[in-house]
Amino acid sequence: MSPYFLLLLIPIIPLSLLVILALIVRPKPVRIPIKSRHVFITGGSSGIGLALAHRAASEGARVSILARSAKKLEEAKESIKLATGVEVAAFSADVRDYDAVSKAIEESGPIDVLVVNQGVFTARELEKHSVEDVKFTIDVNLVGSFNVIKAALPGMKAGREGRGPASISLVSSQAGQVGVYGYAAYSASKFGLQGLAQSLQQEVIADDIHVTLVFPPDTDTPGFEEEQKSRPEVTSIIAASSGSMKTEEVARRAMEGIKAGKFTVSCNFEGFLLALATTGMSPQRSFWLAFLEVITAGPIRLVALFFQWDWYNAIEKWSKTKNK
Repeated sequence: MSPYFLLLLIPIIPLSLLVILALIVRPKPVRIPIKSRHVFITGGSSGIGLALAHRAASEGARVSILARSAKKLEEAKESIKLATGVEVAAFSADVRDYDAVSKAIEESGPIDVLVVNQGVFTARELEKHSVEDVKFTIDVNLVGSFNVIKAALPGMKAGREGRGPASISLVSSQAGQVGVYGYAAYSASKFGLQGLAQSLQQEVIADDIHVTLVFPPDTDTPGFEEEQKSRPEVTSIIAASSGSMKTEEVARRAMEGIKAGKFTVSCNFEGFLLALATTGMSPQRSFWLAFLEVITAGPIRLVALFFQWDWYNAIEKWSKTKNK
């Protein structure tokens, strides 16, 4: 066989793969408008949710925020109005209470962009977690997400053909992609959002509703500040490999991903690598990203194993120091 023929095969193989991927990736690309549309954000009184509300309001959306604390909601409303001049609607409800959530969503009106952002977190070894703590975490982060989506879906589907594409975004965490020491309850609740999102996308795609799953790293929120005070030492050592981000930057990247109709949104380079390593059966709209996922699967797995090696070494060293 001629060496020149072999040289010709080198570009043909990846180009053929790109053509195949361009034909098979689903769902198809979509753009989600924000201006003049109803954006409803849970956990909207602080942190990432509040930053997303600021951004949506500044882009001309009609914004509704939901959280448990009426006081924090009023403070959030005032801060958004001062920054953007926009008056947002606020609803006080516990996402664990389906009836309360359903009533708030009904009062707010049909939703175009739903951001399911509420979350609670305590970094602690499972052995030291009370059963009540574990249940609370799962109920707020996972069951609460089911409640919000189930309550919102009828209104989101009604008359959708004349209203343009809609979006349901779930704010997970990098701890929803990989388990970390001290995160057993939290990771379980956030990993669950992946199954919810993947299944839900198949159920609502025919209604022109598009699901986005956001994976922020540690983010400088009030909750994160509190969590750092009590998290196990080894958790801090492992988490340091990813670093933290400012709330506004996470919100910017999340909103860009929502508007682009992405299924998976990473917020930093480490998160992007983590997404490549854990993509599994996730939908992919971009054939370019699908190509990258296919060709990097092996090498990224090797990188992941090096990270695991480093983490388990850190745990071993910490364990020896603790037992001295």
